[in-house]
Amino acid sequence: AGSFSRSAVNHESGAKTGLSGIIMGIIICSALLFMTPLFTDIPQCALAAIVISAVTGLVDYEEAIFLWGIDKKDFFLWAMTFTTTLTFGIEIGVLVGVGFSLAFVIHESANPHIAVLGRLPGTTVYRNTLQYPEAYTYNGIVVVRVDAPIYFANISYIKDRLREYELKLPNSNRGPDVGRVYFVILEMSPVTYIDSSAVQALKDLHQEYKARDIQIAIANPNRQVHLLLSRAGIIDMIGAGWCFVRVHDAVQVCLQHVRSSSSNAIKLSPQASGNLTESPKAQQRYGFLRNLWKAQDGNGSAGDEAQSLLRQNLV
Repeated sequence: AGSFSRSAVNHESGAKTGLSGIIMGIIICSALLFMTPLFTDIPQCALAAIVISAVTGLVDYEEAIFLWGIDKKDFFLWAMTFTTTLTFGIEIGVLVGVGFSLAFVIHESANPHIAVLGRLPGTTVYRNTLQYPEAYTYNGIVVVRVDAPIYFANISYIKDRLREYELKLPNSNRGPDVGRVYFVILEMSPVTYIDSSAVQALKDLHQEYKARDIQIAIANPNRQVHLLLSRAGIIDMIGAGWCFVRVHDAVQVCLQHVRSSSSNAIKLSPQASGNLTESPKAQQRYGFLRNLWKAQDGNGSAGDEAQSLLRQNLV
């Protein structure tokens, strides 16, 4: 009886297994015949899942967040390179990233940082007035620092900024109120290089300033730049007495000229064109700056006052 019952159970389980196999076979045959189009994208999806799983660990999200907080331009470059690489491939992504990097470099080089310097209270140190609001400037004197090499790509931008400083006077609060710019001091310590196009542009700028009775002074050029300016004749053109070791020396000499011109009662009007308007009494004699120009041009009729001040490079 026991053997018979075990045989019946085995027979029943075998029948169930056979029936399950038949059903699975029918399902598989039906899938192969009718459902194959639903599975055509499975290999690509599996491969994409593998690639995404591998690449996810390569994306530095913390670096992206850091770039967003530090410099939006660098974040934009990162996002553009990442998107292009993910969409079009590594080669195109790298080319796009390099291209945008070069474009940013060219833009920064053609539009260098230019700062108006002021004197820190209690010192002879001159710093950017935007960075140090307590720094003060002198009426009639503009101290400009160009934080880049000067060459053909940025000289037009620099000249435009210098003209802008002449027309829109900085907020000066020291010295006589002369109403216009008499002196432009170029702090050239950050200038590591200057090319021939920039040299010619500086000559043109000097002639423009001279026509409006404005004197250029150069402070602290490095050896290479100073030799180039000397060979180009710019030092002789503006006057060797207007090349200084320190900005403070240049400011003090220019300030003496401003005070002297103010004491000579030259009437000035703050016109946008920068032209000089003199009183009838002042028109009967040469103004102080005109005597100064004559002294630089080698005219012996210049006054002793202009000659003595030209020789004072240390105050």
